[in-house]
Amino acid sequence: MAEVDGADAVINLAGRSVGCRYTEDNLRDMMNSRVDSARVIGQAIAEAERPPAVWLQMSTATIYAHRFDAANDERTGIIGGTEPDVPDYWAFSVDIARTWEAEQEHADTPYTRRVALRTAMVMSPGRGGVYRVLRGLARLGLGGTVAGGRQYVSWIHDQDLIRAVLFLLDHPELSGPVNLAAPNPLPHAEFMRVLRRACGRPFGLPATRWMAELGAFALRADTELLLKSRRVVPTRLLEAGFRFAFPDWAVAAAELESRARGGSQGSSKVESPNSCQR
Repeated sequence: MAEVDGADAVINLAGRSVGCRYTEDNLRDMMNSRVDSARVIGQAIAEAERPPAVWLQMSTATIYAHRFDAANDERTGIIGGTEPDVPDYWAFSVDIARTWEAEQEHADTPYTRRVALRTAMVMSPGRGGVYRVLRGLARLGLGGTVAGGRQYVSWIHDQDLIRAVLFLLDHPELSGPVNLAAPNPLPHAEFMRVLRRACGRPFGLPATRWMAELGAFALRADTELLLKSRRVVPTRLLEAGFRFAFPDWAVAAAELESRARGGSQGSSKVESPNSCQR
């Protein structure tokens, strides 16, 4: 790939969307699209006469275990796949993430810094995004708690995602897995309460697990996105000095709702990665 040779950096975000039913075919496509693209990038860098200084590879916070007791960070977090009392196919989602990261980790690219972006759900008002789906449910009065609401939601504002990527490009001391998630995950019940308030909808019908299954089927989505407890924190980013513009969900939801109502689907002006927290 001529585009890689002589490039300053490579950022690979390729992968089939997870906004679908987790059928056998779709899960296989999720795996192959991610692993194959990472392999191609790794081979291109290995063959480059002037390899890039850094390779940022998309990954996912889904790699961590479904848990309620403590947060998962890059050092002490528990990798998932063996949790009791969860659907068997959740383990395949973790296997996708592990295989995806392994392709980058084992690539023969000794002159290129490699970072795996373990990214939480990205909140943006753009079409096809999870925020747009959740906002739509809330505005219809359906944005209540799901299956009790104890499961944690990890998320990141789209501005902070961009700022974190820029920060990682400029910080050569950071390599390996880095969590891209806001520092304050919160239980689903509280997450939806804040979202409803931002949307001006004080009430939302709650849903049991089986009701969530029916709703996900109708939306051609999967309940893992709602039911898995993703309690992920960005320890390495914070220790390196990154400052989130939107560390708290209430402020983030208010800004996203403002853009949604104003018809702005793209990210608004992105501040410097070193600017102060709000």
